[in-house]
Amino acid sequence: MPDPRFDGSGVALVTPFDADGVNTDVLEEMVDWHVGEGTDALIVCGSTGEAATMSVPEQGIAVRAAVSAAGGRVPVIAGCGGSDTAVVRALARHASDLGADAVLLSAPPYNRPPRAGLIAHFRAVMDAADLPAILYNVPSRAAVDIPPDVIEELGEDPRVIGVKEASGNISQIAELARRVGDRLVLWSGNDDQILPLLSLGGRGVISVLANVAPSAVHRMVRAYLDGDHSAALDIQLHFLPLIDALFAESNPIPVKTAVKWLGFDVGEVRLPLVPPTERTRERLIEALAESGLRPLT
Repeated sequence: MPDPRFDGSGVALVTPFDADGVNTDVLEEMVDWHVGEGTDALIVCGSTGEAATMSVPEQGIAVRAAVSAAGGRVPVIAGCGGSDTAVVRALARHASDLGADAVLLSAPPYNRPPRAGLIAHFRAVMDAADLPAILYNVPSRAAVDIPPDVIEELGEDPRVIGVKEASGNISQIAELARRVGDRLVLWSGNDDQILPLLSLGGRGVISVLANVAPSAVHRMVRAYLDGDHSAALDIQLHFLPLIDALFAESNPIPVKTAVKWLGFDVGEVRLPLVPPTERTRERLIEALAESGLRPLT
């Protein structure tokens, strides 16, 4: 049976930065807020967290702060990605040492490894972490797809507990569910496809939207899992315009702007990302207001 520990709404947290690096005070404030809003899991140092621009020590600082602030109230999942397997192994080992509850493992970007390379990479990183592992299929960023047969083979390892699917390919996700849905947890990696993936047996989402609407995303997933599909559908459709606005430019440009609008001093995105255009910002603020969200202060 799939591992139930991470059912529900996991937030792919933005990383707050200041002039000195990771702003741990703001990160801790965000974690407390998310716990209060019903977020079921915290994902740090993912693509939404700008991990690609963070050093290994900086990622360790973020993981340590999130684990400390969470205090065991919700699980903390550490993103471990990169093109160099040795560096990703170091990230995974640090995540384990710092008390993370699981690791989120994306395919190595740029290298485009073959099937055997993917399997060897994931196994090497899991050996370093010795934590529950969630595989992350995001071909739009990694330039390589993790096909269902590879996930099926990796899923024979008991350390693999699930898959975050962000390919957007519903047919492929259905085939994945057919192959591994009886033993691995499936999470949607796309906010506009939460319900379609849940309908295929998924158990939740790792969400960008949850950065600004954590309670609503939690309620959407919970309603579906509890059998109230109509209520879940209403929430999914209600937030589609905001979801579109959050991806009007490369993630996390819009969502970091939205989190700042809420009231958290998260700083700016790091180069090579840049602040959103004024047109995107106006569209985003309008979508936030029309969705019923308001600044916290």
